[in-house]
Amino acid sequence: MPAIAPTAQQLQGAAVLVVGDAMLDRYWYGAVDRISPEAPVPVVRVTREEERIGAAANVAYNVVTLGARASLLTVVGDDDASHTLERLVAQTGIAPHFGRDAGLKTTVKLRVIGRQQQLIRLDFEATPDHEVLASQTERFAQLMPQHQAVLFSDYGKGGLAHVADMISASRAAGKAVLIDPKGSDYSRYAGATVITPNRAELQQVVGAWHSEADLHQRAQNLRQQLNLQALLVTRSEEGMTLFDDRGHLHVAAQAREVFDVTGAGDTVIATLAALLAAGLDVRAALPWANKAGGIVVGKFGTATCSYQELFAS
Repeated sequence: MPAIAPTAQQLQGAAVLVVGDAMLDRYWYGAVDRISPEAPVPVVRVTREEERIGAAANVAYNVVTLGARASLLTVVGDDDASHTLERLVAQTGIAPHFGRDAGLKTTVKLRVIGRQQQLIRLDFEATPDHEVLASQTERFAQLMPQHQAVLFSDYGKGGLAHVADMISASRAAGKAVLIDPKGSDYSRYAGATVITPNRAELQQVVGAWHSEADLHQRAQNLRQQLNLQALLVTRSEEGMTLFDDRGHLHVAAQAREVFDVTGAGDTVIATLAALLAAGLDVRAALPWANKAGGIVVGKFGTATCSYQELFAS
């Protein structure tokens, strides 16, 4: 168990600017009693609907649930989903800063749930144009100085076209910069404090490793190439491994029943960001981020971890 926990007062003074692709998560729950006569698929009689904030919005929600402050800078459409998303974001205590593009469809992920299982997911999305993204870069310059940490949540939807410039500006201002990466080109993340790829994402970039020693060599090479302070690989049931200039630090996965891994990566990086903003270093924050990830996989859907759950249990 980690020895030193931040106080609630430390977290209350911490502010994280979350930048990236926000989504609306919709859940339709229902009963499954029969197979359709039209095709070999279950018929779901929908009995309940739920809407939650997802992707970068869920990352910001994890920050505020821990007791820190969060601002969310994102680009959405000018449609019903975007207004629902902004309303839900504001209700959580996150400060929303939404760029709107009338020609853009706000990303919505609709999950149909029957018998406590996800039966299908439907995605509705489009890519923002660069004019909206450029205006968000100006807004970023105004917001960044008010936060101790900047977290880029990249879901590959086009909302981080200017991420390299924003990283440079943040590091020049002395801010901790954390990145949840996407894709196979990490060069645009150069200079960040820490990036947090999962096992599969890292393999896309450095190739498959054949041993722990091989992983360590590939990870450290990538970290040095990108001039990163740290590289954190989340490895599912194998736990997490941090690579920095002191070597590596591994933490084992929390032993608990896994109910749903949706959003666990959001919780890990949000916890890291909040703790770095509160003054901890990456190594001190790592065991807490690992524990937080273990807590949320025991919950259904995109979920969060509270200060009480993480530090007082």
